Amino acid sequence: MKRSNQKLKLMYLAKILLENTDEEHTITVPEMIAELDKLGISAERKSVYDDLEYLRLFGLDICSRKSRTTDYFIASRDFELPELKLLVDSVQSSKFITRKKSMELISKIEKLTSRENAKKLHRQVFVTNRIKTLNELIYYNVDKIHDAIALDRRITFRYFDLDLDKKKVYRKNGDKYTESPVSLTWDDENYYLITYKKKYDKYTHYRVDKMEGVEITDENRELSPEPFDISAYVKTMFRMYSGDETNVSIRFDNDLVGVVYDRFGIDVPVMKDDDRHFICRAKVAVSPHFLSWIMSFGDKAKIISPQSVIDDLYELAAKAKSNYD
Repeated sequence: MKRSNQKLKLMYLAKILLENTDEEHTITVPEMIAELDKLGISAERKSVYDDLEYLRLFGLDICSRKSRTTDYFIASRDFELPELKLLVDSVQSSKFITRKKSMELISKIEKLTSRENAKKLHRQVFVTNRIKTLNELIYYNVDKIHDAIALDRRITFRYFDLDLDKKKVYRKNGDKYTESPVSLTWDDENYYLITYKKKYDKYTHYRVDKMEGVEITDENRELSPEPFDISAYVKTMFRMYSGDETNVSIRFDNDLVGVVYDRFGIDVPVMKDDDRHFICRAKVAVSPHFLSWIMSFGDKAKIISPQSVIDDLYELAAKAKSNYD
C-alpha cells in the first residue's frame, strides 16, 4: 500500500501544507512524515526536503522559520484572508443566491485557505436570516445567458411573480418571452438581464431569479447599432424600475452632493444655485421609485423641470396623502 502511493507523495505533501499551515500555524518535517504515514506513504527526511524544493519551484510559496525546530508554512496564496472574507460577505449578502447555494459556495471558499483560517471565515457566516431568493435554477440561467451572449443567440424563457401563497404566477399567461440578451448586471441586491427590443429600439430588463426555462435559440440576436453603455443605463434606473427616460433638473441642499454623486456618478453635471443649494441635471427613468427618492429628502430636494415630472410628483404625493385621509 505504501509503495503504491509513492507517486502521490508530492501532491499529498502540497495538500498537507495548504490545508494545515499559514503564518500562524506551521509544521515540521517530522510532522509532515507522520501525516504522510497516515495516508499510507512512507518518507524520509531527505526526500521531504527535496519534495519541498520541487514544490517551491512549482510555485508554492513555502517559507521556513527557525526556533528550536525548523517550521514550514504556506506564506501566501492566490487569495489572502481579507479577500476571502470579502467574498464570503458578498455571497452571504447576495439576495439572488439561495441559502443552500450560499452555504455551498462559502464551503468552497473556505477550502482556499488553511483549516484554521477557514474557522475565521465560518464565524462571520450569518446566512440563515438573510433575505434570499427561492429560485435554485438561477445559476443555470446565468450560465445559459452568458453562453447565448457569447454565441450571439436569442433566448426564450418564462417570467413569473409570486402571489400571497408564494406560488408562481406567470406573466403573459405562461407564454414564452423571446429576447436578445445584451448584458447581466447586479443592482440593489438582485441580478438582472438587460435585453434589446429592435421593434421599439428600446432596452428592457428582467430579474434573473424570476426567469424559468431559459433556452438558447438558433436565431441571432437583434442588437442596436449604437454601443450599449451599461453604466449609463443603470444610473437612469431606480431599483431597476423602468419609466420614460427624461432629462430632469433637481435642486439639492449642498450637504446632499455626496448622495447625488453616489446615485448618478461623479461626472453628473452640477452647478451652484446659491450659497445653500446646487442644481443637478441628470437623465432618469421617471418612475414612482425615482419620485419617492426625491420626496425622501423632504425640503432638501426639489424638481425644477420639466413640469410633467413635477406633475407626476404632485400626483404621487396626493395619492399617498389620500391613503391616510
